[in-house]
Amino acid sequence: MTIAIRPATGGDVAAIDALLRRSFPAADEALLVQRLCIAGDMVLTLVADDEETGALAGMVAFSRMDVRVNEVPLAAVALAPVAVEATYRQQGVAEALIAAGHRHLGDAGYLLSFVLGDPAYYGRFGYAADLARGFDSPYAGDYLMALALQDGKLPCGVRGAARHAGAFAALGEVAEA
Repeated sequence: MTIAIRPATGGDVAAIDALLRRSFPAADEALLVQRLCIAGDMVLTLVADDEETGALAGMVAFSRMDVRVNEVPLAAVALAPVAVEATYRQQGVAEALIAAGHRHLGDAGYLLSFVLGDPAYYGRFGYAADLARGFDSPYAGDYLMALALQDGKLPCGVRGAARHAGAFAALGEVAEA
């Protein structure tokens, strides 16, 4: 199997939505991606295609965040969601998508990527709760993790505030309803 990673296009919208709905127990992630796109908060969406069949193997999305240190904005994104079609899991597709996203975002000048998720899973990509603990966030805790995207260009001991795009809060309201 050979996977090709590329930026998502408008022609991928239906396939991404279907993948997200198949990959998660509820439609929350599909709705999150829709809301991020509608609000203009999506920074990067990458897809992985199976080069042999042309099938969509997976996707990853990174959205805009409002991150500030001493009231100075810091270029940051949130990783969410990442999804891989069941037949392509355990084959490195998610790892390839996330690594490609990190490279692209680092090259574009982003300093930090945050993720809300399982530390055992996202820790293998370099995400750490210790770095995120320096930021005031409504999602603060062991499941909020951060990754410096530019190899140490982030000052140690950074303290600030990190706010996800509004679609994340709207998602919580839907889940509570």
